[in-house]
Amino acid sequence: MLWRDIVTFIIHVLSRHRFRTLVLWIAIAIGVVAVNLLTALGEGAKFFILEEFNVLGRNTLITLPGKKETSGGMPPLTGESPRPLTLKDANAVSRLSGVRAVAPIVVGQLEASHAGKIRELLTIGTSRDFFSIRQLGVSQGQILPVLDLNKGEAVCVIGNSSRKELFSNKPALGQWIRLGDTRFRVIGVLKQGGTSFGFDMDDVIIIPVSNAQSLFNVEGLFRLFVEVQAYHQLDTIKGNIVELLKERHEGEEDITVISQDAMLSSVQDILETLTIAVAGIASISMLVAGVLIMNMMMITVSQRVKEIGLLKALGATSSSVRLLFLCEAGFIATVASLSGLLLSHVIILLANLYFVEVQFHSPWWAQSGSILLAVFFAVIFAWLPAQRASMLSPVEALQGKQQKEIA
Repeated sequence: MLWRDIVTFIIHVLSRHRFRTLVLWIAIAIGVVAVNLLTALGEGAKFFILEEFNVLGRNTLITLPGKKETSGGMPPLTGESPRPLTLKDANAVSRLSGVRAVAPIVVGQLEASHAGKIRELLTIGTSRDFFSIRQLGVSQGQILPVLDLNKGEAVCVIGNSSRKELFSNKPALGQWIRLGDTRFRVIGVLKQGGTSFGFDMDDVIIIPVSNAQSLFNVEGLFRLFVEVQAYHQLDTIKGNIVELLKERHEGEEDITVISQDAMLSSVQDILETLTIAVAGIASISMLVAGVLIMNMMMITVSQRVKEIGLLKALGATSSSVRLLFLCEAGFIATVASLSGLLLSHVIILLANLYFVEVQFHSPWWAQSGSILLAVFFAVIFAWLPAQRASMLSPVEALQGKQQKEIA
């Protein structure tokens, strides 16, 4: 048989059995949509999280109190409190060769009030360098002034949402905000910045680090951001920071220094693994569609016994009959998977219009893989019904009989 005749025959058969064709179409299309939507969700989450990390830049090192490592043996039975990072440590690190900027961080929640309006805000105590390291800008006023880390000043920079909640449409610059028992004068309003590391930067108040330590009654730092002058110096300065703080902490290496690349690499590996796992789970729907194809094709063979007998009586070989059934399954799978892919693109487009901050997209391997997998399962599961149809005897088939056993 010519391929043109095979295509014509398949289209005729599918149009004659509309309900069966529609059921198979929907089953396969849903499988393709599931694979592409779930991988798009995984990819969107991955790029969103990686963008959150990218705000720090590749030249940034993050120093944490406490040694984070994996070791053998039993963990200590008694609690161990790591030695805190202090402002003196920050000053010492800032004097290292190759260090461009240092930003100590103290974080907590405080109630901010102005003219009877009260709002709980994320309060960040830091230095002027934090704005350049974190790539923060102001839409009004100015950032924190240049201060010695040990000296405070009653000034603050607030987020855009904080300004709206506390001042409504009134000017915020020059006004006073009370945090705890201390008043701070507003000298700047941040540009709209969205969420970063789980913190809404539109709903913060930033004050000098020394003032934050007084308000929270703490000496230790939450984090210490260090920006190096050149990327190639990153590993060298990382080692220098560890050695310096080890010396300052009586020979004990009780801090952890993390580079931006290390965090990005770890997070990216985890998210890529999750994306692949989600795609694998979604692919189960392809398997279900394949089983449905096999069942439907089995029923089709029993309903088209006389048709098969007529084909064989007209000279069609067993391989030709088998090819017809396999091509029928492959044709349905191809058209259904392509329509499912188109539908998934439409859904992803609508999702991207609705969720502006997170942009979803299905990777090429998921798109091509979902189509290939759909066609593969369709042909594999259609093989048994196609084999059964090809083994029917022409005479018995014309009489509407089926062979009980197939060699």
